[in-house]
Amino acid sequence: MKLAVITDSSAYLDSKVIENEHLFVLDIPVSIDGIEYIEGKNLSASEFYQKMAASSELPKTSQPSIASLVNTLSLVEGQGYTHVIGLFLSSGISGFYQNIQYLKDEFPSLEIAFPDSKITSAPLGMMVEHILNWTKQGLLFEQILNNLEVQIKGIGAFIMVDDLNHLVRGGRISKAAAVIGSLASIKPIITVQADGSLKPIAKVRGKKKAQAECVRMLLENIANERAVIAHANAVDAADNLKELLLADGRIKEVLIEPLGPVIATHVGPGTLALFGFSTDDRE
Repeated sequence: MKLAVITDSSAYLDSKVIENEHLFVLDIPVSIDGIEYIEGKNLSASEFYQKMAASSELPKTSQPSIASLVNTLSLVEGQGYTHVIGLFLSSGISGFYQNIQYLKDEFPSLEIAFPDSKITSAPLGMMVEHILNWTKQGLLFEQILNNLEVQIKGIGAFIMVDDLNHLVRGGRISKAAAVIGSLASIKPIITVQADGSLKPIAKVRGKKKAQAECVRMLLENIANERAVIAHANAVDAADNLKELLLADGRIKEVLIEPLGPVIATHVGPGTLALFGFSTDDRE
């Protein structure tokens, strides 16, 4: 088996993973004031936040290009790959997953799977890395897909945003759902549901109390000793959240990573995302 892994630029990927010859990444453009940017090519995270702050309009994103996916599948087919796993941002926040399913039948020489990640950002990048590691270990295609399904079901995610305006304007949640976060100093907490969609589940007054509530909810739902914090230009808040997690004692290791422009566009600056795992997330 020669396996190619395809993902999109919403995944947070370590530099050594990006360099893997069997990994292919589809770009998701971010549009600011009518100009399209690609993270890592003509836009850094710091530049994104500067441009977003200076813009009179919210940034916009689009889906990965289906044409780019078709070209990538043709490329890997020509390079002698026999199997493909395409793991992209959640179907709950993008229509890309539904739109590409027909492609599994368009390349008869390839065994193609497009599982629904039901997540994005750091957990998506971690699962991509795991697929590459499992392949190197010699696992069969079905074994890799089974392992992946277990990990997808085992992710817990809680997101604390400064306000819900970005999510409402981007169509990720309804205006009615946003009412809970309309009051001053109220910090909405959002969870990623089983189908990968976003749902406001709590409203807490003040950032410190909101962080404590995120930690409480995460610890009720996970068993792994490792957690991940992703932040949208909120380093100090991420450090504070890490201290809360470690102080409890059940979490032994906390990784802090940035939320890239693709996701930060929809949640806004100041957002903290807390991810935990009910299974071994390492491999």
